[in-house]
Amino acid sequence: MVMNKLVPRLFIAAAVLTLSGCAGVQPVAYTDIASSSQLKQNRDDDSGKEPYKYATPVVWSRYTQVMLDPVVVYQGNDNQFGAMKDADRAALADYMGETFSKKLAKRFDVAKHAGPNTLQVKLTLTGAETTTPLVGQFMHFDLAGNLYNGVQSIRGGQGAFSGSVSYAVEVYDSASGQLLKAYVSKQYPNAMNLPAAFGSLSAAKTGLDKGADALVSQLH
Repeated sequence: MVMNKLVPRLFIAAAVLTLSGCAGVQPVAYTDIASSSQLKQNRDDDSGKEPYKYATPVVWSRYTQVMLDPVVVYQGNDNQFGAMKDADRAALADYMGETFSKKLAKRFDVAKHAGPNTLQVKLTLTGAETTTPLVGQFMHFDLAGNLYNGVQSIRGGQGAFSGSVSYAVEVYDSASGQLLKAYVSKQYPNAMNLPAAFGSLSAAKTGLDKGADALVSQLH
């Protein structure tokens, strides 16, 4: 009896795994961001969280201040918002600005104007996926869903029917205007993160939290 119930669920898990491997937003080198022509495929990234990047040798310790531009909501034809409402895009952009500002302020003094030893950071929100209502939460309580999410958690992959966020980061020397670093990223919660499954934008916001930490760690 138990086996009769278990086998169908395992088939469901396998099906979800197969389908999810083919689904989901995959970031691109968005054509309408300033650094697009300089972005190259990141062959050091197996996770797919930072598929394109540009970097030049920089002694980050010489920079003591940061100037953060207002977050831009990407309008290019290759945006990856799907059918997301403008209000939700704006809400994510506001959250992104607040989150990255707080995280950067722990590493740098915040500047309002360009100057020596000051970085200028430009953030572009390029896409987002919402968590599928009810199904995203159900997958955390269903045996097959938990099996799939457990595997994804180990792999560092995205949870079933979970949301995500995609964005571009460009870091300049504010005095010279030289591009120092740029990358495109996709972030999402750990696949076993249950609280992030509640609320259509919760997963994307959790992804932005992770993205802000990732940026600060690269500027040391």
